[in-house]
Amino acid sequence: MSHATQSATVKAESNPFLHDQRKRRIVGDILSHLLLVVLAVIWIIPVLWVLLESFNKNPGPYNSTFFPTEYTLDNYVQLFTDTHILNFPRMFLHTFVIAVFSCLINVFFVLCVAFSMSRLRFRFRKTFMNVVLVLGMFPNIMSVVVIYFILKSMGLTQGVGVTIALILVYSAGAGAGFYVMKGYMDTIPMSLDEAAALDGCTRWQTFRLIILPICKPMLVYQALTAFLGPWLDFVMAKAICRTQDNYTVALGLYQMLSREYLNSWFARFAAAAVIISIPIAVLFIIMQRYYQEAMGGAVKG
Repeated sequence: MSHATQSATVKAESNPFLHDQRKRRIVGDILSHLLLVVLAVIWIIPVLWVLLESFNKNPGPYNSTFFPTEYTLDNYVQLFTDTHILNFPRMFLHTFVIAVFSCLINVFFVLCVAFSMSRLRFRFRKTFMNVVLVLGMFPNIMSVVVIYFILKSMGLTQGVGVTIALILVYSAGAGAGFYVMKGYMDTIPMSLDEAAALDGCTRWQTFRLIILPICKPMLVYQALTAFLGPWLDFVMAKAICRTQDNYTVALGLYQMLSREYLNSWFARFAAAAVIISIPIAVLFIIMQRYYQEAMGGAVKG
């Protein structure tokens, strides 16, 4: 032990106040870690239960124990092979296509609107932002009926039109959700834009070569939320998708829990829940490294 450490220990032992403060800090750390352990267990148990239930040999919802006692891979196999009742592979592919296209369109719209609101100055700019803010306070569910009849009048509620309709619904109003991205862009110094303009860059080049690389952390956030929206949505899909031929995975999982299929599809429901979490996990793993990226370098005056 070094001389400085020995002096600090002797000083703490000789001072009752410092000694009590050290004990309180240790007790506080122990209680904090215990609380985190309890919260972690509470969070993990439902996830673990769904994972184990997906391998349950009993296909029904009623078991004598909390966790299954017999395990099998049949639930996953039947989920992709037994398609005459509920065609889960088609639902999965249908939802994946919708989610990917909606994500790309959503991110592009949000970036364009956020860049315009943050870096450009024009008439009615603040008025537009205030109107969008007020409209954003109304829940989307209020417009479900109107959207359905608009799509029906356009012939987009049957066949392939349902896929196009869902992509339009999930991405058309995406530009209105620009506030978070705009707030991030506002932190980027305007001097970068001015320096790019002096070097002969156009607005598009400034946006593509300077702003986008700096906004990578927010791009990850926007891409994840844009993908999760159509991937997990139930209300809008239920209103637009009228037949099983164009169901999404959310509707398929809901159908598995209906009274008609519950006793034979409950374990497969758990397997489907595990499968639909895989694209989300893969997307997050691929993009998580951008979370810690921020604007590098400095602006010289």
